[in-house]
Amino acid sequence: MATINSGIFGDSNTFNLKEINIEKVRSEVLDFFVVGEEVISAFETIRDQVVFTNKRILVVNVQGITGKKRSYLSYPYSKIQYFGIETAGVLDIDSELILAFNDGTSLSFDFKTNVDIVGISRMISEFVL
Repeated sequence: MATINSGIFGDSNTFNLKEINIEKVRSEVLDFFVVGEEVISAFETIRDQVVFTNKRILVVNVQGITGKKRSYLSYPYSKIQYFGIETAGVLDIDSELILAFNDGTSLSFDFKTNVDIVGISRMISEFVL
């Protein structure tokens, strides 16, 4: 199975996604929204963001030393074939969301320990099932 790189690197808890207030979503992300699209929740690493809307998952990958170069990746819920989660453990302190798409590609995100991964799964279920 092919893998999509989420652009969110690192397996240490330092680079895992933490939840942020939706007002902290990068303003340029809103330029990509279609009529009726709303932010449901948002997460960030040091520079990157992952935004869950009522239509898709948007990934903002800030690149380079200056951070001026950015990639914006859109993953519509309608293309998700299946998904799963891995909860945090004692030694493995992060949780993970795994998404597989109709074309055979997959995507994964690592979240900090205190993120409600089950709640994220429930939210995605509302749009996928």
